[in-house]
Amino acid sequence: MITGKCECGAVEFQVPEVRDSITVCHCTQCRRTSGHLWASTVAPASSVKFIKYEGLTWFTSSDIAERGFCNRCGSSLFYRLDSDPDRIAISAGCLDNPEGMSITKHIFVKDKACYYEITDGAEQIQRF
Repeated sequence: MITGKCECGAVEFQVPEVRDSITVCHCTQCRRTSGHLWASTVAPASSVKFIKYEGLTWFTSSDIAERGFCNRCGSSLFYRLDSDPDRIAISAGCLDNPEGMSITKHIFVKDKACYYEITDGAEQIQRF
């Protein structure tokens, strides 16, 4: 079982399994909501079981998606496309023990900030 939580613990969840690859998004919206970039994995939305969820708030961040965050500590936790409600992106940073996972793809590379370079050798997609 994979577990995760926000910084303050007001949101805690478990999921039986997630995709072992991590996608890093460099779009402006992800950079603003996360403070740098968004690294996430994916799981079936129905498989996420919340142990604590009193801090969870969903923010409609665009015409096509919403983001889940902790309304107490501000941790950015989830991303869900309106067109694909059966899948949920889960922040790799909120997972308690992400062993065996690796970055396999960078998306929206064209929008990345100018102060860093991507040098890990993973696939880079300019737009998604």
